[in-house]
Amino acid sequence: MTEDGNERGINLSLHATVADWDAVRADSVLFASITVTENVNWSDAGAEQQILAAQRAGVRAGIRHYARPGAPHDQAEHCVRLGKQLGVFGPGALAPALEVEVPGVGDRFIKAWIKAVRQAAGIRRVLVYAPYEHWLHTLRPDKWADAEVVLWVNRHNGIPGRPGWFHPRLGLHQHNAADDKPGLDGPIGFDSLVYPFTMGDVVL
Repeated sequence: MTEDGNERGINLSLHATVADWDAVRADSVLFASITVTENVNWSDAGAEQQILAAQRAGVRAGIRHYARPGAPHDQAEHCVRLGKQLGVFGPGALAPALEVEVPGVGDRFIKAWIKAVRQAAGIRRVLVYAPYEHWLHTLRPDKWADAEVVLWVNRHNGIPGRPGWFHPRLGLHQHNAADDKPGLDGPIGFDSLVYPFTMGDVVL
């Protein structure tokens, strides 16, 4: 637990890297969501190494998929195929995340992607990450967010776990971006659980 009572995590966008995962873990970071796949056939080989390094350091690592419009089933299967190779669907791993940011990826895509991931990976819990404005104006999670879907809001207000937006399935908050400092390279977000969610609610 951190001083503010919220478990801490980080998320890595495409091409982002952490040089020393042991130092990250020593800084009380418990979980990490790492973008490894995008669209139907692209993967970041460097991110694969980040997953493995995070796991070795004792960080609960999970795979993240950056969604592009169209073919949600194919995109889900691509994500699961690589996730199985990396061993991120076992008990205790951070649940797989879908990153929703680009136009054309909406409620129908999300619902289909979740169903396909569950079937292909044999799991139930998934995370759906999107910017604050998307949750306010674009997405309708009541159409697809059941009891095993956890919402994740990106809003850099600097108040961990208090994004200023509420949904019963909202469990994660990206509250800041990592500073540009040695060992961290590329877009990395700082995250916190949202009360009353616990680590047990976001891992497999």
